Amino acid sequence: MNALLIASVILLYFALLMWIGKITTQKKNTNSSFFNAEKKSPWYLIAFGMIGTSISGVTFISVPGEVGLKSFAYLQIIMGNLIGYLTIIYVLLPLYYKLNLTSIYTYLDTRFGTVSHRTGSSFFLLSRTIGCAARLYLVVIVFQKFIFDAFGFPFYLSALLSIGLILVYSIKGGVKTIIYTDTIQTVFLVLSLILSIFFINHYLNLNLTDSFQKVMHSPYSKIFFWDSLDNKYFWKQFVSGIFLTIAMTGLDQDLMQKNLTCKSLKEAQKNMLVFSFVFMAVVFLFLFLGALLFEYANIKGIAIPTKTDELFPLLAVNYFPPLFGVIFIIGLTAAAFASADSALTSLTTSFCLDILKLDIDNNSALNKRKRYGVHIGFSVLILLVIFLLNLFADGSTLSIIFKLASFTYGPLLALFGLGIITKTKVVDWFSPIACTLGVICSFILDRNSQNWLNGYKFGFELLLVNALIIICLMILFKALIGSEKFKNEVSL
Repeated sequence: MNALLIASVILLYFALLMWIGKITTQKKNTNSSFFNAEKKSPWYLIAFGMIGTSISGVTFISVPGEVGLKSFAYLQIIMGNLIGYLTIIYVLLPLYYKLNLTSIYTYLDTRFGTVSHRTGSSFFLLSRTIGCAARLYLVVIVFQKFIFDAFGFPFYLSALLSIGLILVYSIKGGVKTIIYTDTIQTVFLVLSLILSIFFINHYLNLNLTDSFQKVMHSPYSKIFFWDSLDNKYFWKQFVSGIFLTIAMTGLDQDLMQKNLTCKSLKEAQKNMLVFSFVFMAVVFLFLFLGALLFEYANIKGIAIPTKTDELFPLLAVNYFPPLFGVIFIIGLTAAAFASADSALTSLTTSFCLDILKLDIDNNSALNKRKRYGVHIGFSVLILLVIFLLNLFADGSTLSIIFKLASFTYGPLLALFGLGIITKTKVVDWFSPIACTLGVICSFILDRNSQNWLNGYKFGFELLLVNALIIICLMILFKALIGSEKFKNEVSL
């Protein structure tokens, strides 16, 4: 496939994004427009644009690729997601709107104190920085292989260009710009997905009905798994799906920031409800595409790569006509950068409001310079993490990095759960200690579970275990402090 053609398409794509960025910042470039879009965002744009934010470039490649290993087991998690979304709609969003939040971690300050507030924000900042860098790194590798190598560009220049383009169109407009760019990127992502299915059906000489029947009768379409020791076990996946959604959507500044730009709670709830069903449909299409990719490879006698994530790009670029490759690259670009630009904006928001305590209503030149500095600073930090990954990471290392990043949502689930479900007060300064200990204990438990728990291997449900450990530590320490205080009072 012609690298110049792919590069030209991507440059045109980014020119469109930068034009949108310019249009959305022509009238106003204030802290309020950057952080909450002045709470005037149309709910339907947010609902659609969140698809692009939720589906990263890694997802674009790996969900179809994992069908060969796990069939349609991912749908078990998606079923649990629905319960998680309902919790967000009817529990978390009303709370956020009642307190008129811009950063959701401000709730922790109100409920527990400043240390807990900054602890929650810090775990988010750590998780999003690592997660964003790791996801962008894997996509830059694809760009490097199929585009930049042809021009003799080194990897560091490819990464710098990718981050630089995101920085250019997001630095001024923030969430106000991201809402519109993510909508456009979701259009390209979904269009790429649908056209990919259409083209593969064409090459297999199948209409949509025939291809659906073929996939449903193939070994790839199995959804439910009932072996309790299997990572794909239904109840493990279903329960994980509930708490993954609550933690990684409802307690994530990145995804909640857009919801908080709606005009009212009712519109935000409508947005999340529509998004949840559209997201389910898009995930099903990715799984359906994955099954077709494996069927095509088997029929044509194409060897399945050892890393099944590589199947989609392999077929798109090397076995299908150039038009299909262009469609794949556009879809991958849209998925990767819709996720990355949104993450960068939310990192800037959380650091400015939670750590620096920036006044959102103060639009002084100094405050704007601080905001720009933080935005650029996180861009540089993400770039440095990408460089480190390129030097040291292999496939297994990246899997560990993603798992470690998911651990950091355990403290958020613990702090918000303890605050919302109970009326318990905690020792504020102990929060970072409890959260750190919880992550360490969960990591040790995960590494030794098969030996300690009769062969049981943790999946995503470790997130809930992590949160429960932290809650227990905080409650026990509060009880211990109370007991010592009582003893001291009696002795006096």
